[in-house]
Amino acid sequence: MAVALVLVDVIKAFFDRRGEFYYREAGEVLPGVRRLLDAARSGGRLVVHAHEMHRPTFVDLETTKLPAHCIEGTMDVEFAPGFEPADGEIDIVKRRYSAFFGTELALLLNEQGVRTAVVAGVKTNVCIRATVQDAFANGFEPILAQGAVGSNRPHLHEAALEDVDRYFGRVVGLDEAEALLRAGSAG
Repeated sequence: MAVALVLVDVIKAFFDRRGEFYYREAGEVLPGVRRLLDAARSGGRLVVHAHEMHRPTFVDLETTKLPAHCIEGTMDVEFAPGFEPADGEIDIVKRRYSAFFGTELALLLNEQGVRTAVVAGVKTNVCIRATVQDAFANGFEPILAQGAVGSNRPHLHEAALEDVDRYFGRVVGLDEAEALLRAGSAG
């Protein structure tokens, strides 16, 4: 079973105090995300860094729900320090909540024989949930690790975890997700 790690929006917009969508609790997911990233790297897993970025002068339908955000060339779209893609890791720009919608992610994972996607980052009730739902719709088994996803709306975070576990994938403890990623190609 090939497993990949998909990191969603581990960017300064959420984690830097000057970021457009900064919230203090966002930083609570970083130790868990770090554990998963280290495990994936040591296990030789495919790592995908999916992050939101919008063009400054073009119509973007996301702005019908949110103010303009994550604009190309701004600090907001930079990776949180220490979470930049390493050599051989994939950087995917997304323009919608899901890391799958309008990107090459499904094709990439399929070509690499990936069947299971461990998804981590922010926000559980928006971009994480949309990514998990699309992973499921594209035939992958999505896994969320408690402690490596979060939201500034705790009740929606819990509801999204329940939805994921019930309808789309699995919600597991951080130790289990870490072991799965660390197991390498023999897993």
